[in-house]
Amino acid sequence: MQNLNAIGTEDFDRIRTMVRQQTGIVLEENKRYLIESRLSTLVRKEGIESIDALLSQLRVGGSLCELHGKIVEAMTTNETSFFRDGHPFEALRRFVLPELLRLRAKEKRLRIWCAAASTGQEPYSLAMLLREQFATSLLGWNVQILATDFSPAVLDVARRGRFNAIEMSRGLTVPYQSKYFRQVDAEWEIHESIRAMIEFRSLNLIGTWPAMLPYDLILLRNVLIYFDLATKQMVLRHAKKVLRGDGYLFLGGAETTLNIDAGYVRETVGDSVCYRPRG
Repeated sequence: MQNLNAIGTEDFDRIRTMVRQQTGIVLEENKRYLIESRLSTLVRKEGIESIDALLSQLRVGGSLCELHGKIVEAMTTNETSFFRDGHPFEALRRFVLPELLRLRAKEKRLRIWCAAASTGQEPYSLAMLLREQFATSLLGWNVQILATDFSPAVLDVARRGRFNAIEMSRGLTVPYQSKYFRQVDAEWEIHESIRAMIEFRSLNLIGTWPAMLPYDLILLRNVLIYFDLATKQMVLRHAKKVLRGDGYLFLGGAETTLNIDAGYVRETVGDSVCYRPRG
């Protein structure tokens, strides 16, 4: 009997090409199981009979197929959590943010960009950290946090600012939960004062970047690992153009600029690592 949830080589390559062209994400040959799993979730959500039926629509409609964008979005990884990995946020609290406040004391302006914001936990963590630790120091300051992502769907979740019990248990302490969230039915909603600190905007890192004022701090965490070398180089080159000369770039724990872009200097900050523009 034919397995209608199995993906043939031609369809597998078609989807990999779609995803790479639109997001820069490289799905290796051994990711066929991942594609089948995520397409299985998509067909259930869309009420389609099988993966084969979904792919039939894609074969006929190509890029004009109504499901084209949903298929690409289904292939993206939106893994995130509050205060993810811990030590980068501790480095921000103890070293980076105090240094930036000193450097920007005359301007009284701080600009931060979360470049792969997913469902919002990272920018909300930053906003809570600023409110909790630096509220007095930042009185009278213009603080801007931009949160971007490729996926409009996950940005909608981020803007909504509501999280279930499992999401709340990942990285968020009880004091932060009590102070900055209120329970709404089975979910927890972040306070409007925290949400108002963040601007959510759609941006594809491999597309054309809009004109940007320079940022003091860029978090580009856990996204470069999905790109090939040329795409990593392009993204890091663009990031350097919008990072102030004395600013900070944070990448994920498995990511680096070493042997990719010589325009950055690696610095150890507490138990974490960051990158700063060379020269």
